[in-house]
Amino acid sequence: MKNKEKFLRRIGKILLIMLGIIVVIVVSMILYGKWKSTQPLLEDGYSYAYKTTSPLEQKYIKMGTYDVSTIKYDSKNDEGFQTKVWYPTELTSTNHTYPLIMIANASDMSASRYEPFFEHLATWGFVVVGNEDRMSSSGKSNAESLDLMLKLNSNTNTIFYGKIDINNVGIAGYSQGGVGAINAVTAQENGHYYKTIFTGSAANFELSKALGWNYDVSKITIPYFMTAGTLKNDTGENNGIGVAPLSSLVQNYNSITNNVLKVRARAVNADHEDMLVRSDGYLTAWMMYHLQGDKEAGKAFLGKNAEILNNANWQDVQISK
Repeated sequence: MKNKEKFLRRIGKILLIMLGIIVVIVVSMILYGKWKSTQPLLEDGYSYAYKTTSPLEQKYIKMGTYDVSTIKYDSKNDEGFQTKVWYPTELTSTNHTYPLIMIANASDMSASRYEPFFEHLATWGFVVVGNEDRMSSSGKSNAESLDLMLKLNSNTNTIFYGKIDINNVGIAGYSQGGVGAINAVTAQENGHYYKTIFTGSAANFELSKALGWNYDVSKITIPYFMTAGTLKNDTGENNGIGVAPLSSLVQNYNSITNNVLKVRARAVNADHEDMLVRSDGYLTAWMMYHLQGDKEAGKAFLGKNAEILNNANWQDVQISK
C-alpha cells in the first residue's frame, strides 16, 4: 500500500512538472507572438530587392525624388488610433497641393510595423497616412484619419493648411485592410472623397462574412486595381481556405460595372505575405496615374499593349477598358 502511495505521489509530481513545462511553453509562445507582432515587417531599401525587367514596374518600385518628413497625431477619441503622416519635406515651404493616399492595415498589423512602405509612396510626391488600427475591416479608422487630414487642411495653424489636394485622394489596403479599404470607400460617410482604390489579397467574401467583415464591392464606382498571389495561402491549395483565390478576384471584378476602370492581376510565385512588396511598383504607378495625372504610369494598365499584360511577374490579368 505504501509503495502504491509513493508511486502515485511520484506520478503526481511528474504530472505537475509536465504541466509547469506546458504552461511555460504556452506563455513563452504568447509573449513571443506579442513581441513578433510589434517587430518591423520591412527594412529600408526593401523595394530594390524586387527584380523585374518591365520598365514601368522597375521605375515605380524604386524610390522617388522627394525627401520625406513625418508627423504623428494622437486621437482625441479614447477608442481612436494614433495617426502618422509621411509627406514631402518641401510641403512646408511651397504653395503646392499634394495628393493624399490612405492605407488600411492587414490583420494584427499597424503602420509602425511597415514604415518604409509609407515612405516609398511619399517619395513620389504623396501625403501618405497610416494608423495603428490592427482590425481595419470596417473602414472606420481610415474614415477617422481622413477626417483628421481634412481638418488639418482647413486649419491655418497646421503645416497641412491648404496643402492637401482633396480632389485627388486614394486608398490602398492588404488582406483585412483590403476589406477595410473597400468599406472606407463604400460604407463610410466620407467615402465620396476617394478617387481610386487598390487592394492586395483582400480577404474573399465568404471568409470575410464568416469573420464579420462584410463588404459590398458592387458599390464601387471609382477605378479599382485588385491583386493577389498565386501560392497556397492566397489560393487555398491542398484543401486549405485561401485568403484571396483567383475565384474571389473574378467574383469581385465581375461585381463592378464595366463602366469603371478595373484591373485584376495575380503576382507569379507570390504568397499572401509577399504582396506588400510584390505589388508596390504597380500600386505606385496606379496612384501616380490617377492622382497625379502621370500618363507614363498609365501605360502600365491602359491599352492593348499595357505593360502588365506582358509582364512575366504577373498572370491572370484582366482590364475592363
